[in-house]
Amino acid sequence: MKRIVRKFLGRKSRPRRPETPALPPQIEQIRQEALKGQHLQIVQWGQVLLDSVHVPRDPAGALEWFTIAASAGFGPGHNMRGRCFQFGWGCEKDLQQAAQCYAAAAAAGDEWGRYNLGILTMRGIGMDADLPRALDLFRTAAGHGHAKSMNLYARFLEEGWVVPQDRAAALDWYRKSAEGGDYRGQHNYATALVDAGKVEEALDWWRQAVVDATSDILLAMDQKLTALGLKGDADLLERVRARLKEMGIAPSGEAVSAQ
Repeated sequence: MKRIVRKFLGRKSRPRRPETPALPPQIEQIRQEALKGQHLQIVQWGQVLLDSVHVPRDPAGALEWFTIAASAGFGPGHNMRGRCFQFGWGCEKDLQQAAQCYAAAAAAGDEWGRYNLGILTMRGIGMDADLPRALDLFRTAAGHGHAKSMNLYARFLEEGWVVPQDRAAALDWYRKSAEGGDYRGQHNYATALVDAGKVEEALDWWRQAVVDATSDILLAMDQKLTALGLKGDADLLERVRARLKEMGIAPSGEAVSAQ
């Protein structure tokens, strides 16, 4: 594996960068292990180059490291190569190449690769939409414990997309997704709990979801919490709106009045 690392890094000389401060010990350890050819740390070092505050951002360099890991058959390496091709990190966008990378990741047993391939397949990104195939990908990843896939498998069951509608099973998968830490699963499970009259339990899940939720989920939470009125949680609603404000997005509802 060390020979593979040397081969990739020695193929071309990279421009010298300004000297940077010493890396934190945990980051330096990742770098050293990556140089030794450790697959996981190779991917982690690539991720450091993508978005760490400790080194200058280097997407092209990150892609090289992900390629090293993928060349060794390491699923997360294939998955991160797919992310690079999907979003144009260090390369030109190439959605078909991204799908191939995700498929290779899934074949190697990487559930993030399986999930990402499912997203492209469900939405018809870089390929024709294929809901039965997407269902199979999400169902498999969900069965292997992937929380985001659990949420989407639940959505297929709830809506009856290419599978018999089963809302009881959907609720169970939303619960598993929520317990697995996926903010979308937490929001969807909370929404179902409100419909079942379990408002306090729903609020607990929304309090967890607000930390990492993206703008679409925050807007949905804003609507749900506003509709609850005084049965809801004014402090939580304020947190949701504060996060939306940080994103430059106006909330959709009116503030809950204190009485």
